[in-house]
Amino acid sequence: MNVIVRKIALIANVTLAVSAFALTFRAETGEPITWNKKAAAAYLDDRQTWWINWPAAARDHQTFCVSCHTVLPYALARPPLHSALGETGLSAIDRKLLDNVAKRVLAWNDMQPFYSDEKVGPDKTPQSRGTESILNALILSSYEAQKAQASATLAKAFSNMWGQQRTGEKKGSWNWLNFHTQPWEAPDSQYYGSTLAAIAVGMAPNNYRSSPAIQPNLQSLREFLQRGYATQPRNNKLFLLWASAKIPGILTLAQQQSIVSDVLTLQHEDGGWSLSSLVGPWKREDNTALETKSDGYATGVIAFVLEQSNVPRDNVQLKKSLAWLASNQDRSQGLWPAYSLNKQRTPDADAYLFMSDAATGYAVLALTQQRAD
Repeated sequence: MNVIVRKIALIANVTLAVSAFALTFRAETGEPITWNKKAAAAYLDDRQTWWINWPAAARDHQTFCVSCHTVLPYALARPPLHSALGETGLSAIDRKLLDNVAKRVLAWNDMQPFYSDEKVGPDKTPQSRGTESILNALILSSYEAQKAQASATLAKAFSNMWGQQRTGEKKGSWNWLNFHTQPWEAPDSQYYGSTLAAIAVGMAPNNYRSSPAIQPNLQSLREFLQRGYATQPRNNKLFLLWASAKIPGILTLAQQQSIVSDVLTLQHEDGGWSLSSLVGPWKREDNTALETKSDGYATGVIAFVLEQSNVPRDNVQLKKSLAWLASNQDRSQGLWPAYSLNKQRTPDADAYLFMSDAATGYAVLALTQQRAD
């Protein structure tokens, strides 16, 4: 009997071990490659816990700020990763994030901006308010995307967001944080933020994008995105391409095809892409050379956006990118490596893992999207 019990336990352990991995295939040979879902989830959870408790992220009313590098990719990637792992319900970490966002959304007029003019410098109050309003709506939309009806909190988040939309000069856009850092807080990042607003609208439940009440706002947003389209760096255009898959009329078919063709020409022989090719001319503040090798952020974002844009599953370049992602996960940490565009970071710096946080989130999005088909 003990022998039988041990065999059953062994089979169960093997089954659990296999379930931690997802299978993809190398485009050229059909050779199977695995990536570790549980390790990716553990990395994202650990990093989100660190962010929640990081003193520099703390804000008023016992809340924390949300970021494009650590919090947003977590909020986008964790719901599909829950599904891929067979996890039911929200984790304690999810709840802390959502409770924090809800608290700031529902008490919007009582909350201080993430950064203020008085403490940081000119225009930081409106930039913070615009940025936070979009990120709050997108985070909540990501978690509620599969629901039949939006929560009252998400409805309030959208009300806050539309209230921050600009009129007059740059009509249809939002103020966005500019700390002269790439790829999300640079002088051109106001456009990136506006694409995130469109994605939040397109992701929201119950066909929110068709609500009559928001059509004037949505039309202003479309017009802003079209006016600035030609001058945008590739990173912004990629998020615009994702937005166009969510909301009709943001891009023409020819513009969508142009973005896809452009990024496909930049793919490296190994199947990946480099972030430095997505931001145009840019120099690090310490004058160190930018990395040009394939990285997890660029490859994850591009692969995911190509999937969202209905690039065929048998497209060789898409398959190569997914194979690159499956092959280049750091097995010991669960992350996908990426690097800073702004300076050469050292492992003891708080910001050292920020780009890997983003890379891991978007790599998971690409790989779980593939697995779900």
